[in-house]
Amino acid sequence: MHPRNPIRIALGCAFIVGLIACSKHEPQAEASMEVASPAVAAADASGAAEPRSREASQAPTDAQLTSSAATYSDTQRRFIRTAQAKFRVKDVYQSALAIEDAVAAQGGFVIKNDIATNIDSIRKRSLGNGQLVELAEYTVRGELTVRVPSDKAQPFLRSIIGQMEFLDTRSFAATDAQFALLREQLAYQRNQEAQQELGDAKEEGGKLGQKAAVISARSDAKSSRDEALIARKEFEDRVAFATLDLSLYQLPKLRRTEMADMEAAVRENGPGFLTRLGKSLSTGWFGLLEVGLQVVKLWPLWLVLLLGVVVVRRLRRR
Repeated sequence: MHPRNPIRIALGCAFIVGLIACSKHEPQAEASMEVASPAVAAADASGAAEPRSREASQAPTDAQLTSSAATYSDTQRRFIRTAQAKFRVKDVYQSALAIEDAVAAQGGFVIKNDIATNIDSIRKRSLGNGQLVELAEYTVRGELTVRVPSDKAQPFLRSIIGQMEFLDTRSFAATDAQFALLREQLAYQRNQEAQQELGDAKEEGGKLGQKAAVISARSDAKSSRDEALIARKEFEDRVAFATLDLSLYQLPKLRRTEMADMEAAVRENGPGFLTRLGKSLSTGWFGLLEVGLQVVKLWPLWLVLLLGVVVVRRLRRR
């Protein structure tokens, strides 16, 4: 046997063992890749779905527009209910109309509907050929004040939740009005009693003195009675109808407007170089003449200086 044959045989065996080991590890690697790929796909899917879920979570829920201040009732107490909300909508004008319809559906009415467009920034760029493009960023905002029956305030807010893309702030208030109502009732009763007493005093005649004073007192009493009656009616109306202040706004939008470039038009229609040069020379010449005239106006000063020079020279000669 050749002396190198054992070495060759050993190398051949090591090579075969290596192939067998590699063939065992490759399926495991492929299997691990197949197992890992669904996890990666799930991660990618969750990453892609995350912005959508965040965007969806911005929309307000019923819980955000719920408060016991708008629903609590008590047979012994009467409440003046108010609410404020500020939220973002897709389109202010369309949402304002939808809110007005919702108010009417709940038996209420609108007392204010103000919509304004605020210009946030303006930039201008030249397009050439005497044209200018103006880019303006603006935001539309609306202010609505509505009144709905007090027991319908909560259902009304829930009915307009579809108009809200993002709720900034909301607040509810229920003011206990039983003592204020009692105060109004007592004031009205006092005025009624005063009116009756003045009527009785007028019939007796002499106790109040002059008749004109009695008539004036009765007129004041009637005026106080009417004011008390109006105040009581206004108070009862505030209790019966809740007042809601709604502030709407939408995302800023861009307005693009093409217009004539006035500065470019002035440059194109202005005088040429030679004309402007001649005008500049004439302006300089007239300016020099004007300086000469101003110098001549100071002739007393020049005369005094001349006399001073003459006197100084004579003193030096002596």
